[in-house]
Amino acid sequence: MPLLEQTADLGIFYQVDDHTDPWTNPETIIFIHGFTENAAAWYAWVPHFSRKYQVVRYDQRGFGQSLPTKGPLELTTHHLINDLQNVIERVSPHQKVHLVTGKSGAMTGIEIARTLPQKIQSLCMISPAIKAPNIDGWIAHMQEFGLASWARWTMGNRLGSKMPTKGHEWWINLMGQTPTKTAIAYLNWVASINQEPHLKELTIPTLIVGNDTARRGFAEFNRYVQQIPNGQLEMILADGYHTGAVAPDDCAAVVKAFIAKHPLDSL
Repeated sequence: MPLLEQTADLGIFYQVDDHTDPWTNPETIIFIHGFTENAAAWYAWVPHFSRKYQVVRYDQRGFGQSLPTKGPLELTTHHLINDLQNVIERVSPHQKVHLVTGKSGAMTGIEIARTLPQKIQSLCMISPAIKAPNIDGWIAHMQEFGLASWARWTMGNRLGSKMPTKGHEWWINLMGQTPTKTAIAYLNWVASINQEPHLKELTIPTLIVGNDTARRGFAEFNRYVQQIPNGQLEMILADGYHTGAVAPDDCAAVVKAFIAKHPLDSL
């Protein structure tokens, strides 16, 4: 699999799924995962897009296979944006890309879309967390019991009651692979971020896909979209606040339709 070498201490892992006709020049969609996830979180989305688009999934630094080999883990807005910008330059050097983000991945998506709009064609945010959420007890639990235990402890509200037991176990295993030091470094970074004041700066077509749960519901998503000049909100009926995981097919259909309305030659 591709490994984008950033520095001597860090490589950013990314995976390309492209089943387009080989004589075409497809547009590129880059998927940004959320907290304690990696590129595998988008597995169910790939078939919906890879026949028409070059699909790129990457592991943010410290997650999945993008692990530092030595030295301290540095998680700052500068580092995360620089990583994403380098992935874009590698996979789509001559044309803009579409971004699809999951949960707190929206923080990175908003930042690059507002500061480097010349690189981004559209932004789709699935259940976006754009400022620090309520994480009471999370770090203490991680430090005492580890990430797999934390994932199991918090999974009920995330995936809801309709996800089968094997599905819960798959996600617990995926998220539980994250090193504790990465999770804590990420939470410390998230605690310093509030992208809501910057929503008005987004000039590109932007879609929010959400569902109505106690953690993040319609009122919050509607407030966000009202601040985005070219924003659109689509609500999905799903049990569990991780909408992209519990209803991937429904979410992908909405995102695919939105991206199709905003091709590269339309702006």
